[in-house]
Amino acid sequence: MTQTYKIAFEKVQQPTCEFNKETVVLSDETMKERRKKVLDQMKARNIDSLLIYADREHGANFEYLTGFIPRFEEALLIMNSQGPSYLLLGNENLKMANHSRFEAEAIHVPHFSLPNQPMENTTSFTEFLKAANIENKKIGVVGWKVFTSKYDDNHQLYDIPYYIVDSLLEVVQDGGSIINCTDLFIGEKGGVRTVNNADEIAYYEYGSSLASDCVLKAMDEIEPGKLDIEIASYLSVFGQPHNVTTIFTTGDRFTKAVLYPQNKRIQLGDKFSMTTGYKGGLTSRAGYIVSDPSELPENVQDYLEKVAIPYYAAVVVWLENVKIGMSGSEMYDCIQAVLPKEQFNWSLNPGHLVADEEWMCSPIYPDSKTRFKSGMLFQVDIIPSVKGYGGTGAETGIALADEALRETIKQQHPGLWEKFEKRRVYIKNVLNIDLHPEVLPLSNTVGYYRPFALAKDKALIKK
Repeated sequence: MTQTYKIAFEKVQQPTCEFNKETVVLSDETMKERRKKVLDQMKARNIDSLLIYADREHGANFEYLTGFIPRFEEALLIMNSQGPSYLLLGNENLKMANHSRFEAEAIHVPHFSLPNQPMENTTSFTEFLKAANIENKKIGVVGWKVFTSKYDDNHQLYDIPYYIVDSLLEVVQDGGSIINCTDLFIGEKGGVRTVNNADEIAYYEYGSSLASDCVLKAMDEIEPGKLDIEIASYLSVFGQPHNVTTIFTTGDRFTKAVLYPQNKRIQLGDKFSMTTGYKGGLTSRAGYIVSDPSELPENVQDYLEKVAIPYYAAVVVWLENVKIGMSGSEMYDCIQAVLPKEQFNWSLNPGHLVADEEWMCSPIYPDSKTRFKSGMLFQVDIIPSVKGYGGTGAETGIALADEALRETIKQQHPGLWEKFEKRRVYIKNVLNIDLHPEVLPLSNTVGYYRPFALAKDKALIKK
């Protein structure tokens, strides 16, 4: 039976901002391990060639092996189980073949270049695929999405450009076959990217922590009279690439269909929402621009009791229950028990896996038998919507690590391990949240939520 808690809005010691400048680069050993994991899965599935697509928005599976995305172009990594592999690159990314973390022969494919750039070649796209040693074999196609609709043959849906699939069908005729293999990378039941080693956890913690620091700094800067764009400027730092659209807005969102921060002036009593994310995690907060309930609009002065406190109680339940071996349905049922979706109108999965992308996949849904594993990175992502009230949110991330993985992190990344320990102490001693030993907070703001932006010394805590 899920425990329920008394939640209070009290003066609370604030977490610290670190803004770590020591960026993390994955080791050669980790990159070799990634390649082996993919080859092993190809062998298990009898895949002869794996065609991995990338563009700027959908490059994580490609980058998992090569270490880079093709920025503003498209690209393919064709990984063969026998013989050499190939990188098919456009005009401005061809040079990246020399820097790739994955050894592969480069093929210049002008089709992948920007509009109206030189395409002075006489080779068809079909011939480029043949040059990459694709024949009448079993071919796996990797885009960025695993389709789960019960109404489709999900392994015959391809989320990559038509011209690539069309050419591939010309190459693979009688005797060959094509299958969607994106689940080999991100499938919740064994995708190679769903479980991380100590090196990868250090790599992804950097971005998760950076997002958290940005949001905490932005929260501290909120004041009536400032502009939304002023506060939004704190949500980007060090030129690091975002993996989600940056949000800072007060009042009503999406006016005139605008998604981005505007020069609106912050007013007392406004709703607010902010989000920023980097590789490894997103941090998001929502609430009101007030210091206490008396400053709220009259019709929402019970916002704490009706929205923020029930939501935060669910976050506490999520954090206290998440552990290795738990099934996705067990976590779903935990949240449904304390924050019924029929009342609080959340519709998405209450939690999901993260990595290079903000939402990789999710094992948390009704009847999910998927078990949480050591090395998984999770985002606490519950989005209630109560009619008439502003939103609420304290989205952050955690890693799961069994004793062996924790020991490896301690030995290989002692500074990171010290951070994990300090965060767990704060969560336990200040917020009164009891984490399982395998839960490693990926940032300083895990569990920390102040729904009133101007009450800078207060937050919700479990009593």
